Amino acid sequence: MNPGMRRISVDERRARLGTRHRLAASARAAAVVDVADGLTGLHGTDPASVYLAVWARTDGIASSAIDHDLYEARGLVRMLGMRRTMFVVPVGVAPVMQAACTDEIASRLRRGLVGRLQQAGVAEDAAGWLKEVCDSTVEALSGLGSATGAELAKAEPRLATEIVYAEGKSYGGAARISSQVLMLLSAEGRIVRGRPRGGWTSSQFQWHLPEGWLGTRDKSSYPPAGEARAELARRWLETFGPAPVSDLQWWAGWTGAQTKAALAKLSITEVDLDGTPGILLAGDEDAQPVSEPWAALLPALDPTAMGWQDRSWFIGEHKAALFDRSGNIGPTVWWDGRIVGGWAQRKDGEIAVRLLEDAGPDARAAIETQAELLGRWLGEVRVTPRFRTPLERELGA
Repeated sequence: MNPGMRRISVDERRARLGTRHRLAASARAAAVVDVADGLTGLHGTDPASVYLAVWARTDGIASSAIDHDLYEARGLVRMLGMRRTMFVVPVGVAPVMQAACTDEIASRLRRGLVGRLQQAGVAEDAAGWLKEVCDSTVEALSGLGSATGAELAKAEPRLATEIVYAEGKSYGGAARISSQVLMLLSAEGRIVRGRPRGGWTSSQFQWHLPEGWLGTRDKSSYPPAGEARAELARRWLETFGPAPVSDLQWWAGWTGAQTKAALAKLSITEVDLDGTPGILLAGDEDAQPVSEPWAALLPALDPTAMGWQDRSWFIGEHKAALFDRSGNIGPTVWWDGRIVGGWAQRKDGEIAVRLLEDAGPDARAAIETQAELLGRWLGEVRVTPRFRTPLERELGA
């Protein structure tokens, strides 16, 4: 590396994380959309994580206020994005994410489903058959206004078509194509997920046409893919930079060539991350003001913990306890820019915390306060992460 290259220490990266991820007390957000916009999106694979991530970055915002922004004001939309992961994003970010990531995901989903239909002998022209089913499903939704997957399957019976997966495997068997078709249509931007059936921890969503959220189903005004990837890279660097280029490529789910092309459209500065080459946006080199120490209880799959591929600078030796075998992170306890433990909610509602290192008396007191606040905020709601990790299972027992 260039001896004159700007060096950015782990402490400075942690300070940036506290302010830019809205976790330090002085950086808390006032609205749900502000949280999602600052992080580019909130991980939505586990519906409860969206609410818990917002709670951690605001001053006790009510779950009803999050509901309002999601389903009444409709300032956010739930969609597939980076790494084929579900995100909740501001409606203004949706076209960027669609063009930068989701269109390509949708193409792969359609090719894969056509291949499975062809292999199962569902139709001689599987591609044409699937197009008819998709068009008919959207037409049915247009007539219904909103509908669950089961309701759409009644309106379009071909959604109940079964094909066999993983034949001969213990986990294989026949399954209806309805969920795959709806996933495909949502990835193509032809339908969107609305309010869930049940409470905010539910994942059984109503389906809507996109104009109810995005104002239109016409994607002609969306940016070209190359420009969208550059904008998404810029957003990531604003929040997660400085970082190695490999972290951006992993987070976005792009190829190396796509990542390189996106960065070529930006003004980038190379930096030294304690011996590892990194990048940040030009003009963002100034040292981050040191904020007051902060504590946070972040949910499973929180966008902060999932923002980098290399997490060693904030997770230390705690990976085995906090991740499942597929690389999903569980609920984490943070102190001043690093993970120091994990947490879980017990059946009686208590928030159980375990520190995995001695962070000092100030940290313990601040973390206990956050656990008490979270327990009161959850009230009668019980949250179990969709992907359970060793420490969360132990604490939640």
